[in-house]
Order: sequence, then structure tokens, then C-alpha cells
Amino acid sequence: MNIPIWQVDAFTAQPFAGNPAAVCSLPAAKEASWMQRIAREMNVAETAFLQRRADGFDLRWFTPAVEVDLCGHATLASAHVLWETGQLAVTEVARFHTRSGLLTATRRGEWIDLDFPLTPVAAIDTPPVLGEALGVSPLYVGRSQFDVLVQVESESIVRDLQPDFRLLAGVDARGVIVTSRAAASDHDFVSRFFAPQSGIDEDPVTGSAHCALAAFWRSELGKDSFVARQISPRGGELHVQIVGDRVHLGGQAVTVLRGELLA
Repeated sequence: MNIPIWQVDAFTAQPFAGNPAAVCSLPAAKEASWMQRIAREMNVAETAFLQRRADGFDLRWFTPAVEVDLCGHATLASAHVLWETGQLAVTEVARFHTRSGLLTATRRGEWIDLDFPLTPVAAIDTPPVLGEALGVSPLYVGRSQFDVLVQVESESIVRDLQPDFRLLAGVDARGVIVTSRAAASDHDFVSRFFAPQSGIDEDPVTGSAHCALAAFWRSELGKDSFVARQISPRGGELHVQIVGDRVHLGGQAVTVLRGELLA
């Protein structure tokens, strides 16, 4: 049986921007090793695997190298595919059962709202290799459940970073978030995300990183609602709202490829 697969650019309304994700709709369960091979073949930051169940969908995410516990852009892409293909009515909430618990997505016009767990950040001692790997002097270094977060002085520093990925891979975390206040008044903060540890030197737009960025910037800015931009070369925009111990991540998505897996 041929298996349908889509490629979706997430956290953007423009094709070939934002973060590309592959979305594979499974008619039956597949082994993790098979999913890993497909993710390696697709060679985008994450490939999502969906399988319908009675109360929603099972959802797993794989980079070309490893399975991950939480991924925002591939969840956004998955919800987009379900509505676009009519597997869900646009008025229905998409319910995803994942390694990080139940996640939901709601369609709001052209935007999709993801309901994710907030992942607080606690200050840590700077890992010895971090400053050398990034080539900057951090204002703050913290750690969330998944990632190390580094605050720097300005957006220009974030934009101009040229990390040593070999050294950065030695940081004990899923990845490293680098962030600063935004230079322009229409955004609150900017960031970039580097994850050579997970097989991705730079992730273009990282929804799950904003679960930690939201917690950090609430403490810095004293508010719960943000407009954020990830300033990778592809770039993407997110609307971020903290609600209790959850964070709502708003973004757009566009399909750029449809096909079938033949093996």
C-alpha cells in the first residue's frame, strides 16, 4: 500500500520560508526503525508520523538522526494537513497523543493555535564549551527541560552568529537557543536555535523552543503575550501566549509538496 506524505512550510504563509516538515499519514502502526529511515530520506528538520485513533491521532516526530519528545513546527504542519485534506473539519480541534502528552491544535482563520506545555528556564553555570562554540559573551544562561537558553545583548549579535557546530554538539542538551530583545517595535524578541546534538545544525523555526522562550521573556518583560521572530535564514513568525502552565503558539502553514511513499 502506498502511503501519502506531504511537505509543509510551517510558521510562514509564504512557500520556501519558515520551517519545512514532512507529514506522513500511516494506515497502521510502523516500527520506529522504519520511521527513522523515512525521516533520514526526507532529510528535513522533522518528519511527523500520524496514525488515527478513537480520540484523535498518535503523533511521533523524527529528525534525520533521532526521535524527539516535542516538536512545534511538525505539529503545526500535521494539523494543517488534516484540515487541508478533509481528515478533520476546520471547526474540529486536532488532538495529538505524543511523548509529551496530549497536544491540541485549533484553526483560527488563516492561523493555527497550538496548545503546548510551558517549559520554565532555570539559571545554570555556563557550560565550558558554550562561549567558545558561539563566539559570544552571554548575558544569561539557563536550561529548560530540553534546551540550553542563552541571552545576548542585541538582535544583531543573534543574527550574525556563526557557531562552531562541532564544539556546540558537546553541550549536554537537545539544542541551544540564542535570544535577545527585538530591534524593531513590532516584535518582542528574536531567537535562533542550534541542535547539532540532534542532527540539525540550525533549525529554521522551532515552536517547542518558544515554550521556554515564553517563560524566560515573561520574567524579563513582565507580560504573558508576545510576537516573536526566529531569524534563521528562512525565518518565521510566532504569536505566543502563556495561559497558566501552558503556552499557545500561533502560526501559519503552506503545503509545498504532495506525494506517496512507495516502500
